[in-house]
Amino acid sequence: MSERATPQDVVRFEIDRGLVRGVAVALAGGALLALSGAFGMGDTALGFRLAYWMPVMLVGAMWGHLCSRLVEGRIDMDRRPWLAIAALTLVISGPLAVMVWAVTGWFFDDDRSISLAHLPDFLMPVLVVTGAISALNVFLARTPVQTHAAAPGAKPARFIDRLPFKLRGAAIRAVQSEDHYLRIHTDRGSDLILMRLSDALTELEGLEGAQTHRSWWVAKDAVRDVSRGDGRATLTLEGGVEAPVSRRYAKALRDAGWY
Repeated sequence: MSERATPQDVVRFEIDRGLVRGVAVALAGGALLALSGAFGMGDTALGFRLAYWMPVMLVGAMWGHLCSRLVEGRIDMDRRPWLAIAALTLVISGPLAVMVWAVTGWFFDDDRSISLAHLPDFLMPVLVVTGAISALNVFLARTPVQTHAAAPGAKPARFIDRLPFKLRGAAIRAVQSEDHYLRIHTDRGSDLILMRLSDALTELEGLEGAQTHRSWWVAKDAVRDVSRGDGRATLTLEGGVEAPVSRRYAKALRDAGWY
C-alpha cells in the first residue's frame, strides 16, 4: 500500500448515492403521508402535517442509512433481498418508534399529548412505514451505477488523480472494495487507496464502466470473457482479473450489452 489519505481526502465531501436515494424516498413518503392525512391526522391542516412528517421522515432516513451499513455487512442483499428488508425494518423501527413517540408528544397540543403508556402503540405504524421504505430502497438499489466516457474536450475522470504514483498514467481496469480500502486494478498492476466505493463511483464518471457487484466497478473495454455458473456470471478482464456480477445487476448489465 503506497498511498495514505491526505487531509484533503479526509475533509472532502462526497455525495453518498445511497443516502441521497434514501432521503428522496423518505421525503416522498412523508409528503404522501401528509397529503393523505394518514394515522388519524386528517383533521389537521396540511401545513401542520407537512411540518410533522417531513422532519420525522428525514431523521428516519438518516438513521436508516446508518442501519443499512450494519445490515449490508452481514446479509447478502443480492441473494436475500427480503431477509435484508426484514432485518432493516427490525433494526430501524425500535429506536425510531421512540423518536416518533417523543416528537408526537411534543408536537401536538396538551390535550393530545402522548404518555409513556402509549409508546407500544407507535411500534406497528412505524414498522409498516419502515418496511415499505426499506423495500423501496433495497429494490431501487438493484440498478447498477454506470459511468460514461468523457466527451471530447471534457475533463478526465477525477478518480484518475487518486492513482498512486507508481500507477500514474495506467489504464484502470477495475476497482475492488476491500474493507475500508479500494484495490485499483490497472495494466501496470494494482495498489490500495483509502476510499469507499460509493465515493469512487462519483469520481469514475468520465470512464466507461459500471458497478457489477456491491464491491466492484469494472471498465467496459477491459472485459475479455464471461463465464456463468451457480446462477451467476463472472467477467474475466484483460490481465486475468475476475470480477463477479451479482444477481441484482445481471439483467441491467446484460441489457446494456456487457455480455
